[in-house]
Amino acid sequence: MSKPISPIISAKELIELMKVENLVIVDATTKIFDKKEQRFIKGALFVNLDTQLSYIKKDLSKGGRHPLPTMKQFANTLNNLGITKESHVVIYDYVNGASAAARFWWMLKFVGHKKVQVLNGGFQEALKNGIPISTTQSVPKETSNYKLGKWKWPKVNLKEVEIATANKDQLIIDVRDAYRYDGISEPIDLIAGHIPNVINVPFSNNNDVNRLFKSAESLKEFYKNIFGTIETSNGIVHCGSGVNACQTILAMAYAGLKIPKLYVGSWSEWSRNNKPMILENKNS
Repeated sequence: MSKPISPIISAKELIELMKVENLVIVDATTKIFDKKEQRFIKGALFVNLDTQLSYIKKDLSKGGRHPLPTMKQFANTLNNLGITKESHVVIYDYVNGASAAARFWWMLKFVGHKKVQVLNGGFQEALKNGIPISTTQSVPKETSNYKLGKWKWPKVNLKEVEIATANKDQLIIDVRDAYRYDGISEPIDLIAGHIPNVINVPFSNNNDVNRLFKSAESLKEFYKNIFGTIETSNGIVHCGSGVNACQTILAMAYAGLKIPKLYVGSWSEWSRNNKPMILENKNS
């Protein structure tokens, strides 16, 4: 049995890995850049959060801003990217996994894919370490035939989160910035505030001053202190729309902790369903 690989890969490790035949590098950046400034790791394919990693509906109260695609839709995305079950997939974005790289990582792990990692430090680390860069986005050489079964990693829905808010044996973490959690302002969703009985642990806590992930040991100690006597697998992690939360799940996996559940709909769904909300503005 092969040893499980780390969910995080360094730029130097990626340089060595680029010699491997089955390597697929994916750019999951969500920011729209000026065409003159677009740069990619050479050979990287692009995956779109809105159209490939989500199945966005007109009514955002049903699943939030970035609900998961169907299994068939996700299989089509993997096949169009030429990803097979044997592929070693390395994903990056411009904000150290918090754009959509961790979301794609989570989805691949969610369907049982073995070899998938997120580039520590993202595109900036690729630049610093001399990884070949291109101004042209690559396209898959060929399609594949990736057959998916069921989602395998833990997730929860709106009703399950509502029940969990009254369960002292579960811990719900909101990874958004404190000003959004505190109800000071909300740049994306309709209402500022948070779900009752959740704690705020911004995903920025996962990174050091150089925007790299903190060490696995440091992250393990940090989250063990956060969870206390509650098992991490009894945790629920959410954000605005189920994207940034995946970066915290990635950090916890890197730390060797049991995987918490993802609430995909997150605040964007909860706040549109007439559920209890804490809307206090601490500056008022």
